[in-house]
Amino acid sequence: MRTPHPSRRPTSLDPYLDYLRQRWEEGEHTATVLHQEIVAKGYRGHYQRVKMAIAPLRRGLPIDTPRKRPPSPRQVARWITTAPSRRGLHAAEALRRLLEHCPELDQTHDLVRQFAAMLDSRDATLLAHWLEQLATARLPALVSLANAIREDQPAVVQGITTPFNSGVNEDRITDLKLQKRIMAGRAGVPLLRHRVILMALLRRRYV
Repeated sequence: MRTPHPSRRPTSLDPYLDYLRQRWEEGEHTATVLHQEIVAKGYRGHYQRVKMAIAPLRRGLPIDTPRKRPPSPRQVARWITTAPSRRGLHAAEALRRLLEHCPELDQTHDLVRQFAAMLDSRDATLLAHWLEQLATARLPALVSLANAIREDQPAVVQGITTPFNSGVNEDRITDLKLQKRIMAGRAGVPLLRHRVILMALLRRRYV
């Protein structure tokens, strides 16, 4: 029978957790003072560890509650760009909590979903209004995006309103780069051309 993994790794602070909990209940809520007290009892760890340990107490949680690792920016971006109907329960709940605590992210999420709606309906009527929202969002990254789209707005409109895209070209470019890596950069143009054509024929046969 496998034993369950512990919720967190043991630390040198563990023997002093009961004391910290007791002192907290007695009214001592200053991390510096608590650190000094357990140092006098033999603790050799840093003050910052004590500060992090009593942080759950300030939120009414047990002192040994493990802290959850925050999601990475790439993970949050994936949650935002995924259609709400395709998000898992965990992703949907985690994203909801993030949006509640970050107005800037909430605004970005709303703008991303607006653009996704234009793609789904192939209707660029609201593109100008959407770009204006980006430009006035007071978020530098969104302002830069609005400026970049305006420079090539007709192409963006075509991309939204027509079913055509550059996916096939991107696929072929990926094939070519893959073959170059496989050949370690030593293949000449004729051999690369031959291998790419063979790969395209295989795709047609099995896809």
